[in-house]
Amino acid sequence: MKKLHLNFSDNLIAQLLTLICISLYCLTTHAQTKENDWQGAYAQLGLLGFASYIPGTSSGTTSIGSLNLPTTSSANTLNGYAGNISAGYNFPINGSYVLGIGATLFPGTSRTGTTSATNAAGTVTGEYNLSNVFSIFISPGYVIDSEKLLYGKLGYAGSTIRTSASGNRAGNFSQVTTSMNGVVFGLGYKQIVMDSIYLFAEANYAINNDKSASVVTDEGFVVSSTAKATGFDLMFGVGYRF
Repeated sequence: MKKLHLNFSDNLIAQLLTLICISLYCLTTHAQTKENDWQGAYAQLGLLGFASYIPGTSSGTTSIGSLNLPTTSSANTLNGYAGNISAGYNFPINGSYVLGIGATLFPGTSRTGTTSATNAAGTVTGEYNLSNVFSIFISPGYVIDSEKLLYGKLGYAGSTIRTSASGNRAGNFSQVTTSMNGVVFGLGYKQIVMDSIYLFAEANYAINNDKSASVVTDEGFVVSSTAKATGFDLMFGVGYRF
């Protein structure tokens, strides 16, 4: 029964992306002669993608007064279509390499998955979904030529999970949010197709930090466990190199 809630609110994410875009515009406007064609700002849309969120099973407890029952918590994997929005800036190292900074946001909310917590008193089942998935990253890149860029990604990732449970004899609870964060690794390729427009393909893998989480049911039971998960996405899309 785990949930992610970003330490960032939706508003803060929007402000962050706005600030990045303004900064990139200013950097581009005042840029000097480029050392290579991939130096500068970019913005892109992930249009066709597949993402998977894989929660881990964990051991915890259910406290009923002074009684603590060993409890196993789990959730099913969420798979489905994904799209994203990214912006960044590539700083030149020399004619063959760049070092980029950027941010990516996956807008919207995932489909709903199921959760369960089982102990000697019974099983509590619930629902959860994922939203506010984002990453902030650095991106070293190799300039193959003026039209091709191979790059990696290393950064910080976060997301929000909302969980609730109803219709259980063993316990129910209203919506709970939990914020998760961790690291993301990625590898991608960009190919200019016309003027400054490029297509890209990218794969990312994220590992969330383990986090203690608990819910209090309407019956007064306290279910405690450790939230853990990994995830990956494959993304294809289009971008613009300023």
